[in-house]
Amino acid sequence: MKHIFRFFWAIGSLVLFVASPLNAQSEFKYSYVPKKVYENQIFPVTVMATGKENGDTLTFSFDPNGAMQPLFKTPLNIKNGNDNFYTFYFKALKNEIHIPKLFIDSGTHQSSLAEQKILLAKLQGRKDFSGVLAADMKIKNNQVSNYDETHHLVTLSIEAYEANLEDMQLKDVVEYGIEDIERNQAKAEAEFYVVMPVSQKMLTFTYFNTIKQQYVSFEIPIELADTSVSTQSDLNPQEDSFEQLKKYILFFLVSFFLLMFIIKRDFFYLVFGAVSLITLLTFYMPHKKICVKQGASLYILPTPNSTISTKTNSRLETMLLGERGEFKKIEYQKGIIGWIKNEDLCEN
Repeated sequence: MKHIFRFFWAIGSLVLFVASPLNAQSEFKYSYVPKKVYENQIFPVTVMATGKENGDTLTFSFDPNGAMQPLFKTPLNIKNGNDNFYTFYFKALKNEIHIPKLFIDSGTHQSSLAEQKILLAKLQGRKDFSGVLAADMKIKNNQVSNYDETHHLVTLSIEAYEANLEDMQLKDVVEYGIEDIERNQAKAEAEFYVVMPVSQKMLTFTYFNTIKQQYVSFEIPIELADTSVSTQSDLNPQEDSFEQLKKYILFFLVSFFLLMFIIKRDFFYLVFGAVSLITLLTFYMPHKKICVKQGASLYILPTPNSTISTKTNSRLETMLLGERGEFKKIEYQKGIIGWIKNEDLCEN
């Protein structure tokens, strides 16, 4: 009898020993893998961990021999009850899409998920397609300024999700480029600039919305603001309207307090009127003048890798229109605005 008991005890222990790693492996599975993607598309792949796994201790690593690797080694983690969802973002290549084998280490045991194959679909092209595929894309703001006598410079501040902004390109323009791309998991932000003829009054292009599975159009009017206004703006044209609104309000307050002082003869109104007038006058104070070296590079945007639009052909004194980090904004010639580095300021 004792031998029979030992036999069943040994069998039970063996079953538990074998089942333990199986249960550990069954805690992980792909909860989302797209059925198809397009060339250059940024797409998510999500792993679900069920049970009481501590998400902070999990380590993920894709087979390094795989042609595709995630954009970020650390996934986006979302917890829902006892379940954790880990999302990795990949960029589709021109060849077949294979998500490499995934190894998962919890600290107490190791698991793996098999390679995943995704269909690479062909996107029907359009003449106005910018090359961007995104779950969502919007133009936060735009600015139009003079590039030279025959061209405008259009700067777009873009925010998009699951977007290949680095591949953005436009047709029928003189020059274009994208700079300052910042990517945080699905979210991407960048500054895109376009040089186009002054005769062109509208900038139009499309991107492909991967959620709606359709093209979405943008139409941006090319309207050059008055030079006196545009030289005071940074990369956000909405600031100009706000500045004008503040001027109108202060002008109204000065008039109101002066009128009330005449009617009421109360010194209180005169004091507030004087404060409002002083504040209003600060908006019309001239900008500080700076000296720029000969041969200084004039950058389109205040970033180290920005495109150089021109170089100063002589030493000049000009108004300081703005500052951002190591850059200063100036008007080089009438209507031609750009950024110079602090190192290009005159020493004296």
